Amino acid sequence: MGTDGIDIRVFYEADREAVRRISRETAFLGEPYERFFSDGEILADALTLYYTDYEPGSCFVATEADRVVGYLTGARDVTAMRCIVRKKIAPALLVKALQKKALFHRGKIRFLGHILVSFLKGEFFAPDFSKKYPATLHINLEKGYRGRKIGKRLIECYIAFLRGEGVRGVHFGTMSERAKGFFLKLGFSVLSSTRRSYLRYQLKRPLPYYILGKVL
Repeated sequence: MGTDGIDIRVFYEADREAVRRISRETAFLGEPYERFFSDGEILADALTLYYTDYEPGSCFVATEADRVVGYLTGARDVTAMRCIVRKKIAPALLVKALQKKALFHRGKIRFLGHILVSFLKGEFFAPDFSKKYPATLHINLEKGYRGRKIGKRLIECYIAFLRGEGVRGVHFGTMSERAKGFFLKLGFSVLSSTRRSYLRYQLKRPLPYYILGKVL
């Protein structure tokens, strides 16, 4: 445990709901997720299901007095992860969304339309960095726990784990300038830089999208 009372440890099954809660709270740069998507359960599935249910051994949490206040979810092989998402997770989520009519709220249909336009403009295209940087990660902390070097400790723990597994590199994407600066200080490099416009209708501005990577 750190001197600030924060413990970094491996993910347990009992942490699943806390991780899902934090994923919803942080999904859209701190904005309420309801502005973008109506069903929190489906959103949390999309953000965390692969990691917590298919590769929990690559996940870590930060706790204070046994309460989860942050997490890092990871995958050692992003190509294998994408295969499982495409064949198993995405079809099941689509069926669930249709059953719950989560895609038919007027405001949400407009948001999905903005995503489609962004996709057709090529904004989701990115080079494939998986050969040199096969692993990936997502990291999120509750708002009140940022700026306390908890994220740094989570990253260091994950990198040590990947090195122990013989993984040669890790990469991930972010729309946060603050996150980019944080990871640059940890030795990551910007591999790709584009823009995503689909959130500008809600946030009143387009956002950058960075892919960062680090050779291990």
